[in-house]
Amino acid sequence: MAKILIVDDDQGMREFLEIMLTKEGHKVVSAGDGAKALGNCRKEHFELIITDLRMPKMDGIGFLREVKKVSPETTVILITAYASGETAVTAMQEGAYDYIEKDFAIEDLKRIVRNALDKKSGNRDETRFLKAVEEAAGFGKMIGCSREMMKVYATIKKVADTPANVLILGESGTGKELVAKAIHENSSRAQAPFLVINCGGIPENLLESELFGYIKGSFTGAYSDKAGLFEIAQGGTVFLDEIGELPALLQVKLLRVVQEKTFRRIGGTEDIHVDVRLISATNRNLADNVKSGSFREDLYYRLNVIPLHLPPLRERREDIPLLTKHFIEKYAKEFGKGVKTISTYALELLMKYTFPGNIRELENIIERSIALETSNIILPENLVLAQDREETELFTLHGLPEAGIDLNEELAKFERGLIEKALLKSAGVKAKAAELLKINYDSLYYRSEKLGIRS
Repeated sequence: MAKILIVDDDQGMREFLEIMLTKEGHKVVSAGDGAKALGNCRKEHFELIITDLRMPKMDGIGFLREVKKVSPETTVILITAYASGETAVTAMQEGAYDYIEKDFAIEDLKRIVRNALDKKSGNRDETRFLKAVEEAAGFGKMIGCSREMMKVYATIKKVADTPANVLILGESGTGKELVAKAIHENSSRAQAPFLVINCGGIPENLLESELFGYIKGSFTGAYSDKAGLFEIAQGGTVFLDEIGELPALLQVKLLRVVQEKTFRRIGGTEDIHVDVRLISATNRNLADNVKSGSFREDLYYRLNVIPLHLPPLRERREDIPLLTKHFIEKYAKEFGKGVKTISTYALELLMKYTFPGNIRELENIIERSIALETSNIILPENLVLAQDREETELFTLHGLPEAGIDLNEELAKFERGLIEKALLKSAGVKAKAAELLKINYDSLYYRSEKLGIRS
């Protein structure tokens, strides 16, 4: 039930709308002109207003403008006998939800009213959800409350409890598996299995048996029946990572699962019916793969019912401090270190960095920094970014630049990099690091002090 205000100078139309909407279960108030209606709006809140366009004293567009000042969240529908494209555009620009002519069919108006109220309810739910996400600084195991991530969270919430297949698109290291997990956990399948397989990390013959299982004796080494991923995930969700790497033969078998919800084990003759939600992910442009013929077009459209794009970290830089804080807490605890925070300048370096490896690279940088840090704060000298390594390798790859180089400086960089890698591999234990570098402890201590390396 909603509270609805009818505004029309035609008494017959007011009464007709009052009766119709009251029968629909709504509480209805009416007014004969815009001025009286505004008075009603100042006294009580209405979820929906249906107003005539042409009225004395104040027309519908003028009334709409005033309503949006008094109650901007109220939904407004305009009705008129004098429809024109120009007034329709003006009404929408001023914030009207819809614009219909007075010769409307009753069922059409009922449908528009229902849709308007449903949308309003949905908007309220989404606003509450996003506010909770912002306060929590993340959603599920995902961290960040940038505008780009808020869009991702809202999409997850909308699609989670639908049966539609989802294709997650994004660069490597953006957190596609976390998104798939969040979709599963917010769906009605949350109590059923969530199974993951990397289509690019398993040889083709093994991948087929992992996905579909096999019958005893179907090939050498098949000593007993084995259930595949789709069978084990019955009622749950299967996440196919790196779907663009799926071999052509398995694309055909997967298409059958998607279309007919059935498959056969390797060597089997019986169809197995399966009920699973399919979520796929790729860092490739699958549309280009379809054009080149390396990915089936029919499978692509079956998987890409709901595309969900994950932004790279460079497009959501405001999330870097939150992610950094999370990784500091994680690895300080894991390594038993007293690192509590990161220095302002070190954080500035991270904020300016492009992160070609995205969140996975940021996590690696913080893990390495904490392994090397001896104080309770991450300092700039313990941040090793990819661009620093690229500069060191530049001379090896391309020869000397025209202006020459500072040999001592480049040798120091190279030495520093090796010592840091040894310390990282030895979890900061200098005696072990010295063994890895084939030098004695005193030499490592001296070199580390000279280069300002703390561990």
